[in-house]
Amino acid sequence: MRAENFPFMRPQRPRDHRCAGDLCIEVPAIDSSSTNALVMETFTSRKEIACLAVLEDERPIGLINRNIFLSMMSKPFHRELYDKKSCIAFMDKEPLIVDAGMSIEELTFKTVEFGEKTLADGFIITRDGQFAGLGNGLQLMEVVAAMQAEKNRQIMQSIEYASVIQRAMLRASRDTLKSTLDDAVLLWEPRDVVGGDFYHFCAYPDGWFGAIADCTGHGVPGAFMTLIASSSLTQALVQLGPRDPGALLSAVNKSVKELLGQVQGVDETPESDDGLDAAFFWFDSASRTLSFAGARMSLYLLPPDAQQLETLAGQRVGVGYVDSDIDYQWPVSRVTVAPASLVFIATDGLTDQIGGPRNIAFGKSKAFDTILEHRNQPATVICEALQRTLANWQGEQARRDDLTLFCARLGNDHD
Repeated sequence: MRAENFPFMRPQRPRDHRCAGDLCIEVPAIDSSSTNALVMETFTSRKEIACLAVLEDERPIGLINRNIFLSMMSKPFHRELYDKKSCIAFMDKEPLIVDAGMSIEELTFKTVEFGEKTLADGFIITRDGQFAGLGNGLQLMEVVAAMQAEKNRQIMQSIEYASVIQRAMLRASRDTLKSTLDDAVLLWEPRDVVGGDFYHFCAYPDGWFGAIADCTGHGVPGAFMTLIASSSLTQALVQLGPRDPGALLSAVNKSVKELLGQVQGVDETPESDDGLDAAFFWFDSASRTLSFAGARMSLYLLPPDAQQLETLAGQRVGVGYVDSDIDYQWPVSRVTVAPASLVFIATDGLTDQIGGPRNIAFGKSKAFDTILEHRNQPATVICEALQRTLANWQGEQARRDDLTLFCARLGNDHD
């Protein structure tokens, strides 16, 4: 059998690389009974061939690497010693052999398992156990990279559309806030395209209700949690009304725990341990009474004649988590608010941001100092000042978490 008689075709490159057969290059192979002289002749006449498969009854048993073979045969007297001997003397007896139907994903794992030699030598592809051709390690990596890029593109398109949905969910609250309070701002900045923070704002004839919440995680997992928590809050508002923030927190806590299978008990295993930190608050316009209930989140109040911000502290119990009792009742703090007072709430994306010369958390004091410095200016100006202060502190550090911030001045008109 002469080398000229071996068939050779260009690589087949179908559009959708989904299995090993899509990478199959039909190249010459050599029988195990062939001599090294024939291998030398094949490599010499086919310079594009990097490896030769060795067959026995049309089934592959090994692979001969061009560079290794030529290096060995170039040594003194090796041609005289090995020319007439069987080609199996220089073959790799344990090459990677895969069926044409093997998925690209499985093939990738197999390639990694077989190590660097497979990337260099490639792999043998069979159909029904018989030799079909060779696969190239570099081409496999290109296909994997292209597939991953396409998956990433599709994922990003989905996430970007999810962002549209999430922002649409928040738009009604933002519009209601704008028409209800003359001097208020809601800043919502997800760390990623979508986020784990959400807010809720709704107006009633006798006042308005607000909620700021920070759900477990950020990005896509956090966004799913906001849908669950926001839906639970909407349902609780319909059932209980807006005037008891503590009862609303308890209702959301029970709903989240039941929806996520987060129960406690000797024989019960929780399905997850997710939840949210939240600040729920109701403002009664006639009495100017602010009712607040917090789950690991506080509300800050700055009356016009005060020198420091006053704190309405939340409870150290989160909403929905496994260690939160399903019947826990959040107490409500009530305070009469003087006209022109500032109300301020922020998720820990503000206070926990790393930065500064020592790479430590931003903390509360810098936020409070900024608010005090701009206390007589509109809420939007205060918010912009906080953003500048945070950005200067953050410097080159990566954003740590989602950030939601609510700041409002409670005047005498609509409030």
